[in-house]
Amino acid sequence: MNTILVPTDFSPAARNAAMYAINFAKQVKCKKIIFYNAYQTPIVTDANMAIVDAIDIEEMKKASEENLTAFKLTLKAFCDKNMELETLSEYGVLTMDINEVCTNNNIDLIVMGVTGTGKIAENLIGSFAIDVSRKATVPVIIVPPDAGYTDIKEIMLACDFSQVVETTPVDPIKRILNETSAKLFVVNIDHRQKHFTADTPFESLMLDTLLQGYNPEYHFIDDADFVQAINKFALEKEVDLIITIPKKMGWFDALFHKSHTKALAFHSHVPLMVVH
Repeated sequence: MNTILVPTDFSPAARNAAMYAINFAKQVKCKKIIFYNAYQTPIVTDANMAIVDAIDIEEMKKASEENLTAFKLTLKAFCDKNMELETLSEYGVLTMDINEVCTNNNIDLIVMGVTGTGKIAENLIGSFAIDVSRKATVPVIIVPPDAGYTDIKEIMLACDFSQVVETTPVDPIKRILNETSAKLFVVNIDHRQKHFTADTPFESLMLDTLLQGYNPEYHFIDDADFVQAINKFALEKEVDLIITIPKKMGWFDALFHKSHTKALAFHSHVPLMVVH
């Protein structure tokens, strides 16, 4: 892994995510971290409001660049001597431009913070992290607000054993396992075999084949509450990172449903890594 992108709005949650990224980079020997700020003009809702002129945009650009410089300076002391810290300020919308930014800067991983204090602005920031994780083509680690970094030794992959070959991004999963030398738990949550089909044994065998050489430990848990089961397992096994694989209309959508976000993404102490 060579380059990590850390989108930031300079909030405490964003700084926590940046610290997580720095420590993660140390573990996997990543060479470069880019702190990224996307700024844009306010949305005009009143036809009588004056259009923001070029001077205002230039002031926004200057503020963004100055904030990025200060942000980098406060974090430089926590980095290894050979680690590069760069800043990138662009006029645009984070969730719309993220893949272009990643392509132009050869990004391998995105690390973002998420908050859960209930404040409107902070919840909006949290939704940005979720939106980015859905749209980004590179893996995204979503860092809960109070998550401190511990070396990644235990990783959980939540799997529904449905169309495993077609939907499992094996390469990024293997990459994180290789770079951290972590133990892998594959966890399936179901209740009274509601989603168990005739293909499930075959699908589990296919996953085992895809992960050959990594010796994953499989756990099948009967629980009607997916989020609660994930949290409980993560606590019991001292999981350091949860890998999730988004699928259209699948459990990932349920995972970040309004009623579940508070329970897991916004209140878990375990970071989530979303891979495509």
